[in-house]
Amino acid sequence: MDFAQLGLGDELLKAIAEIGYTTPTPIQEKAIPIVLMARDLIGLAQTGTGKTASFTLPMIEMLSSGRARSRMPRSLVLAPTRELAAQVAENFDKYGKYHKLTKALLVGGESMGDQIKILEKGADVLIATPGRLLDLFDRGQILLSDIKILVIDEADRMLDMGFIPDIEKIITFIPMTRQTLLFSATMQPEIKNLADKFLSNPKSVSVAPPASPAATVDHRMIEVAPKDKKYVLRDLIQRENIKNAFVFCNRKRDVDMLGKWLSDKGFSAAALHGDMVQSKRTETLQSFKDGKISLMVCSDVAARGLDVSGVSHVFNYDVPFNADDYVHRIGRTGRAGQSGKAWTLATADDEKLVAAIVKLVGRDIPTEKAATASEGAEAPSKPARSEKTRKSSRSDRSESHSREDKSSEPKLVTVKRSSRPEPSGRRYPVLPDDEGDKFHEDNMPAFLRK
Repeated sequence: MDFAQLGLGDELLKAIAEIGYTTPTPIQEKAIPIVLMARDLIGLAQTGTGKTASFTLPMIEMLSSGRARSRMPRSLVLAPTRELAAQVAENFDKYGKYHKLTKALLVGGESMGDQIKILEKGADVLIATPGRLLDLFDRGQILLSDIKILVIDEADRMLDMGFIPDIEKIITFIPMTRQTLLFSATMQPEIKNLADKFLSNPKSVSVAPPASPAATVDHRMIEVAPKDKKYVLRDLIQRENIKNAFVFCNRKRDVDMLGKWLSDKGFSAAALHGDMVQSKRTETLQSFKDGKISLMVCSDVAARGLDVSGVSHVFNYDVPFNADDYVHRIGRTGRAGQSGKAWTLATADDEKLVAAIVKLVGRDIPTEKAATASEGAEAPSKPARSEKTRKSSRSDRSESHSREDKSSEPKLVTVKRSSRPEPSGRRYPVLPDDEGDKFHEDNMPAFLRK
């Protein structure tokens, strides 16, 4: 089957051909005809299968006639992260180049004033993260009463990030007569409840078992001691033939630490996480796409849904807390039929997390044991010390021991000294005057007494 058989118009087919698409992916083949029929849809597909085009293409076709009014968009796409929202917007630009549709991208970290100006002109397609959309809605800058199509993209990630209450609130502002499309990599109970509540007699399409890793990805694990993780990662990067790679950490503080450490070791690496300002995140991601950076150290939130073609490797510096995230991470490579390789660094404390991943993927993952730090890991170098420095150090230690010895000695009691001068070169206890006189007289030999 080709795209012409899916019911798309000539303008879309021309744009698709110029991009180089010839055959639709399984999710596109199944979902596009249903969306064009104005049916509600639940689409289950793993990342990297062409999910975004499966709703953007039919949306452009359906919105091609008509025009949006000021502050009243005709369609809404909700995305969990700024990067994913920007990617959806980019797809609308590519596929809709021969249509006169307008769009607005509402994400945090960007000028709200500029976004309001676009809304005032009218936007056929509104692409937004839940937080910024609610912020503008509460300020009275946007109306959702003319929404014809609602898309909830990456619903499982929305759940993980705690956006489900926001989504439920947003849906209450949208007309009941809308068409709703929900896409997710997994169908967790909370996602099913959301679908049951807000979708009307939806059609379900699934192109792969939930959360199954792509067959084109060779994924392996390596057992490592916690103190050796950085060095094992370094050795893996040096040993593998890497074009570009994602390096995943569970915590943002580790993203910064590891990104800086790899840069200091001479690797072309950069960090990407949610606390960075949007301009810096956009610049870093573009540098990675352009090949100026070969290692992108990031968290799950930062990298979820990013479409970077030709990624050769994925490294899980930390085993993900959620087994589903393992599939999403390694799905950054092996896309569009290309082969890829993924490595996961697992410590003894990760035993339960690894067991959950093995259960999810349904088979054992090839595992090898890493060399310890003493067998090849890099140890921090100590600068050579000069003879003068060593002598000074010994002197300091000697003084330190002397101070310690003195401090451990018993304290002496100070008493009143006798007025008699002490014989030169002789030391003896000195007692008070009256007892001192008695001591000297009584203890002297008889022939010396007065």
